[in-house]
Amino acid sequence: MKLNIDFCDFPIGFSKTDNYFVRLLSKRFTVNLCDKPDYVIYSDYGHIHRLHNCVKIYYTEECWMPDFDRCDYALSFHYLENDRHYRLPNYVTLADPNSLLKKAEDATEIVKSKTKFCAFITGYADKTVKKRVNFFHKLSSYKHVDSAGKGLNNVGGPIPPGYDNKIEFLRPYKFHICFENNSVPGYTTEKLVNAMQARTLPIYWGDPLVSNNFNPDSFLNLANFNSDEALIEKIIELDQNEIKYTEMMRQPWIRQDQPNPLFEENKLLNFFERIVQSQQHPIDSKKSIFRFNRWRLAKADKHFDRT
Repeated sequence: MKLNIDFCDFPIGFSKTDNYFVRLLSKRFTVNLCDKPDYVIYSDYGHIHRLHNCVKIYYTEECWMPDFDRCDYALSFHYLENDRHYRLPNYVTLADPNSLLKKAEDATEIVKSKTKFCAFITGYADKTVKKRVNFFHKLSSYKHVDSAGKGLNNVGGPIPPGYDNKIEFLRPYKFHICFENNSVPGYTTEKLVNAMQARTLPIYWGDPLVSNNFNPDSFLNLANFNSDEALIEKIIELDQNEIKYTEMMRQPWIRQDQPNPLFEENKLLNFFERIVQSQQHPIDSKKSIFRFNRWRLAKADKHFDRT
């Protein structure tokens, strides 16, 4: 089955030819990237999607709620009872599920490799991430926390960009502060998964339903403590007691040490197949009268690029 498709409004550096969606869809469809697509997958970084009158599939890495007056289908973090929506946290598109499985790993050997205390990575440190920043400062009162992002950097400069570089940086650390930007049901990002892939104990805050997909006994969740100080007391206890730390590191990240259902590719492929087989008219097919305004908005966008 041929799929005429295009991508737009993704972050700078996004590859149309080599990305999660192309790799996935190629397993069931003949993917044809073209300028006049039947389907467009778009994200939050522009308005080029407004130029298209085809079927629009919105994908977000943020906690934004899909606007079904502007898109035909949506892929997001949210738990929505809507046939036009598929729950797809961004860590599913980034992480190999096998990298989260502990199986026969020797927790004792992993613990021996932990030569540093705690890592922290944030791109900014303004009031929008006040909870994350405040916790970093509080924990730093106990022991130095290495901050390796652009915000609050104290290690001589930010780590090189790239998913793999972040995981490699985290590997020597016993703990990693991985607070989300917001606490929204379903909004579990790559932050938690990065720590798990690096085999460092996550210190988490964010998704109140995170235990739906991850073993809550395998990481420290601020939601389970009465205060920041109570969580820090637990961190200190684990830091000073290798036996208790090792016991926690033996816990599988995911229950039964099996990939959670969100990693089941056939489910998402079935969703796309249903889109292709649907006779629904694109939601923008009735809005051509506003095409000039859409063009003007898209052209003003700093990410505007037709190449």
